[in-house]
Amino acid sequence: MKYQPPYTITSKIIHLIAQISENIGRLTVLEEIQESLKLRKANRIRTIQGSLAIEGNTLSTEQITAILNGKPVIAPPKEVQEVRNAIKAYETFQKWQPSQEFDLLQAHQILMTGLIDEVGQYRHGGVGVMSGDRVVHMAPPANQINRLMVDLLNWLNDSEEHPLIKSSVFHYEFEFIHPFADGNGRMGRLWQTLILSRWNPIFANIPVESLIYQNQKAYYEALQTSTDRANSAPFIEFILQMILDAILNSTENDQATAQASVQVTDQASVQVTDQVKSLISIMEAGEYTLAELMQLLGLSHRATFQQNYLNPAIEAGFIERTIPDKPKSPKQKYKLR
Repeated sequence: MKYQPPYTITSKIIHLIAQISENIGRLTVLEEIQESLKLRKANRIRTIQGSLAIEGNTLSTEQITAILNGKPVIAPPKEVQEVRNAIKAYETFQKWQPSQEFDLLQAHQILMTGLIDEVGQYRHGGVGVMSGDRVVHMAPPANQINRLMVDLLNWLNDSEEHPLIKSSVFHYEFEFIHPFADGNGRMGRLWQTLILSRWNPIFANIPVESLIYQNQKAYYEALQTSTDRANSAPFIEFILQMILDAILNSTENDQATAQASVQVTDQASVQVTDQVKSLISIMEAGEYTLAELMQLLGLSHRATFQQNYLNPAIEAGFIERTIPDKPKSPKQKYKLR
């Protein structure tokens, strides 16, 4: 018999799916407005920060942005390694197929390289989930993992459930099995994002993990309640609420950004050129010197950079000087408005 995870479809789950489906269309339109400016990377940084923070990583979004831009960061080496691994995983994950075990193991290898010995392979020993000094869940023994994961991945491949349900069930079942020696939480959240992005690519840019981090206690309570009931419905309800909240937050942020972009363009009456778009796309939160911006773009001629890239971006209102009253100050830097 084919494996069938235990869950029921509640009225709340149906209601949440309807709300998510309704709002995802609105967000897709707003994301298309912003596509030309490539402003989605900020959400990816929030996703990484949220997922790692759940596991105890203390780096801020500003520090993660610096690492992403290749800048040195003063922080515990382990936490820096976690961020580098996560950046690489989220840059790679669109190539993976959710139901392929090889891809799952490769993802774990990327996420956990330099952090544990058993990377890219299932655990060889027992493992329990702790809450303080109390074991709240003892995962299945190691000799059962291969069978359990094959069953789960086959179900994922064959199931005709709505992707929102399917991804949530997989997330819960994955955490119940706890197939790896470490990294199970971040892997489960990454894989749910991957499953959802196969349904709608926009999910690759919705920072659900940051909301899970803000509701971390409820996240673990939903996992535990589902285990106690032998039914993952409580976890499905929780995770769908997090997805809906993340979509609504992203919609509000995108509306504000879209309106600001339109207002700035109208005020400046400046066409957004490809050069301006490329400049904006390489800038994250933070401040840059003129030399740093030229280096990121691979440019060496200062006058050309200022004439074709920097000045039009400032005039259009996309970028601002940190010392606006002294444009030629040697300490001048630039940042996104």
